[in-house]
Amino acid sequence: MKEIIITKNDSGQRTDKFLMKYFSKAPKSFVYKMLRKKRIKLNGARADGAEMLNEGDSIQMYLSEETMDGFKEERVIKKASSDIDVVYEDENIIAVNKPAGVLSHAEKAGDDDTLIDRILSYLNEKGEYDPEKERTFVPALCNRLDRNTSGIVIAGKNSEALRQINEAVKLKSIKKYYKTLVCGKIEKAGRLEDFYEKDSQLNKAKVGGKEGKIITTIYRPLKTNGRYTLAEVELITGKSHQIRVHMASAGFPIIGDVKYGNKQENEYFRKKAGVKRQMLHAYKMVFEGLKGELAYLNGKTVTADVPKDFKCAEKEIFGI
Repeated sequence: MKEIIITKNDSGQRTDKFLMKYFSKAPKSFVYKMLRKKRIKLNGARADGAEMLNEGDSIQMYLSEETMDGFKEERVIKKASSDIDVVYEDENIIAVNKPAGVLSHAEKAGDDDTLIDRILSYLNEKGEYDPEKERTFVPALCNRLDRNTSGIVIAGKNSEALRQINEAVKLKSIKKYYKTLVCGKIEKAGRLEDFYEKDSQLNKAKVGGKEGKIITTIYRPLKTNGRYTLAEVELITGKSHQIRVHMASAGFPIIGDVKYGNKQENEYFRKKAGVKRQMLHAYKMVFEGLKGELAYLNGKTVTADVPKDFKCAEKEIFGI
């Protein structure tokens, strides 16, 4: 018999969900069959899987080592670059300035050196995350950015932080602000609200139709020379490519955006300032609406400096 004592990171989830993560290679039917046959018990009694786990609970498994090992997936830290720009960190969360060109997380087999790989490697080296000690929990991202968008990405270091931050993002309690360089003169702040659709095969979004999900984007000019504008954008909803497609639809395509931008302008900035990606940077987050253990973050602002290529493009436009 193998006994598992539920830790804080394992608590707060259903028994069946825990078991499916623990036996990640097993079919769901195996988990429920073992529960029905009392081969897996909770606190010495029969369980149906719907019970919520609390810290200190005991799960007893009357299974052979061979069976358990066959259904458990080996958890290892992927080799990743140590190039990580931490802009804020405490015992619960870590905020990182993601460089352009790095995936937030793997999108397909073979995607290596993602941002989450770098974060897990960083936390492992600090002794804050050990995959051999954690049974089901893995630190994870609470927001993501496109590969060629730079800026702030947050990860939860423990299950409670991850749940709270994810909930706050879902409820739009965490305010997200971007800086972008666009074509066109923006004279005053504006609010964009449209139906949004995404073609997954083409990996391209469109707005302005008569159906889909409503997206909202707020923008305000920070500086303009009459032809180009440095703008701040507040992301109200959070759909893929939202800022890029929304600003382009409003007549302000982002400089360097090969999918939604202006080809001639992109070529100009490629030659003059070495721009090879969209000039979009998630530069600020403001925490609100957090409760309990993370309430101390309310009112906190985290910022990340724009990268070198953004500064070069800005200098080309404004001469500073």
